[in-house]
Parts: sequence; C-alpha cells; structure tokens
Amino acid sequence: MTISAKIVAHSSHPGCPDLITIQCRYPRFIHAECKTHRMLRIDDAEYEFLQEVSLMDDPELSRNASSSRAVPIDRMIQEVLDDPAMPVAWGSNRAGMQAGAKVSRPDLAMDIWLEARDRAVEAARDAQRLGLHKQIVNRLIEPFAHISVVITATEWENFFALRCHPAADPTMNALADAMHHAIAHSTATPVALNEWHLPYGAPSAFSAAGRCARVSYLNHDGSQPDEDKDAALAETLMNSGHWSPFEHPATPAPKIRYANLNGWCSFRTSLGA
Repeated sequence: MTISAKIVAHSSHPGCPDLITIQCRYPRFIHAECKTHRMLRIDDAEYEFLQEVSLMDDPELSRNASSSRAVPIDRMIQEVLDDPAMPVAWGSNRAGMQAGAKVSRPDLAMDIWLEARDRAVEAARDAQRLGLHKQIVNRLIEPFAHISVVITATEWENFFALRCHPAADPTMNALADAMHHAIAHSTATPVALNEWHLPYGAPSAFSAAGRCARVSYLNHDGSQPDEDKDAALAETLMNSGHWSPFEHPATPAPKIRYANLNGWCSFRTSLGA
C-alpha cells in the first residue's frame, strides 16, 4: 500500500502566500474525504475522466476525480496485485465513526482484505474475458486501487487542522501527514510578475494545464510527456468547457484573491473562464 506526496511546483512572490502544487497517491477509498475542501484543487488523469465527473461536479468545489476508465485492464489488475490499497490501521468495531483499538489479529484482518482483493481480481478477469470495457471491468477492483491527484492551493491550514488530527480516519491522517511533510521540506522558487507557476516543469501555462489533467509527469501508457500533445489536450479541454486543469498554472497577483487562490491569478481566471 502506497501513500505518497511530492511537490511538483512551489512558487513565491513578495506579498503573496506561497503557491504549492502537490501530487499525491493514496487509496481510492479515502478520496471523498480529500476533496471536501474548497481551498484545494484536485484534478487528474485524462479528458474522458473530466467529462465523466463533470456531471457530478459541485460548482463550489473542484472535484475532478481520477477514473479507472483510462487505465488498461491488465495494468490495473497488476497494480492491485503488486500494491493493493489497504487501511493503515485495523481498528475494532464500536459505535461512532472512529474505530476502537486494533484487533487482536491484524494479520488475519489483512488476509481477509487480500482475499477479497483476489476475488475481485478474478471477477474482473471474468468480465474481461466476456469482452466488457475497462470502464466496467476496472470498477470491480477500485476498492483495492490507488488514486493519483494533483492539488494546488495557497491556503492549507484548514485541511491540515482537520486531517492531521487524531479524529481523522487513520489512512487520511497518513496522507495529510505526508502532504504536510512534503510542504514543510519544500523550498519555493521566486516567480516575478507576469511569470507563471508551472507544475511539472512545463514550458507554458497551456502545456502545464494539459500535464496536470493527466496528473503525473508520465502518461497512463508510461510514455514521457510531449509538449505538443499536452497543449493539444489543454486545447481540447478548453474547447469542451473543462476548465479545472487550468486552475493549476497561475501568475502572481499581490493582495488580490481570485477564486480560491490568494495572491495568485490562475490561468483559468486569466482566460475569463
């Protein structure tokens, strides 16, 4: 099981809070808790994902969640076999939202979880042999899968106050701790007026938006990013009205708040979207 957080852009400008973009990987089953904060921008993966989740989008939140629709079936099965998502703690049942003390046999708890994973994988393979599309087959193993997201924000206090807390779900707590540690050990790069905060070292705001829409510096097929393809994806997203990836690139705007960013104007805002 993997929980990780890495800074993909950290920018500063005098008179502005630091702008930080962080890429996280964590169990999909805690994703809903991560996306309940208005100050965080969460986007990922491919254009078809953004098209899918826009139907569920709350206008007050950026909620573009990654979908298993873009991952080839064999690759997703191998991922849940090699690195299955699991709880970080095996707490005992009791009333309320917080688990009790860990069960006496956490090893058996893990065995039960992995046995459920194996049954789900077998069902996915049966569905694959039937010829079902990956957008159906991969749903069967989502409880055991990880999700990658890219998050951009200027204000993190509320998120960490709620999630770096003993009352938080232990797995969510572990993610928040990893994010807090990554941010605490990151050094900002100065960005001048009319320059841009560009996640993943993209050469332009347009290609940065495309790169953020895919979540990681590597594409889903494992290939390296291509500036022209990143820009083409960004243009497709823009023409289709899917604007949230454009919220990650931003330029300094001292003493002004644009949407959820304090002291920074996102590429989306600059485009008037």
